[in-house]
Amino acid sequence: MGAEAEGFGQEARTSPPMSMHNFTDELVEEIYTNMTQRCWEFFMHLMQNVTGTQLCEWKVISRPYSFLQKCLEDWADNLNYSYPNTLAESYIFQSHHRYFQNCSAGSQAYFDPPEDVLLAMIIAPICLIPFLVTLVIWRSKDGKAQP
Repeated sequence: MGAEAEGFGQEARTSPPMSMHNFTDELVEEIYTNMTQRCWEFFMHLMQNVTGTQLCEWKVISRPYSFLQKCLEDWADNLNYSYPNTLAESYIFQSHHRYFQNCSAGSQAYFDPPEDVLLAMIIAPICLIPFLVTLVIWRSKDGKAQP
């Protein structure tokens, strides 16, 4: 992941903007398609040593994932191609489907409380409001102004 990873990332970051005056939309789309495929292949290369529970640890996968997003966006910028776009989104979805689909399995799912608990949570504040209003009125009629 060392020099090779840095080399490709450096190339993606420092490629000079190309002049798009002579490029047709079809050619720009073809170039973008080819470059995003390279982004995806390099992402898969970075992810090949990430296994098991590491796939759900942000500190482990943030660099490859961020590289993929930045690579897709940078090539779109370099080619003056819209971003986000369908192709870039498909690679992001593909990364989630292939590598991260089981990450949420361990997280706790939240459900509504049982009806009796929910009813108590709703009625308690409603019943408390008239009591508090009465208390405020009673205290304000105490007569003496507070210094």
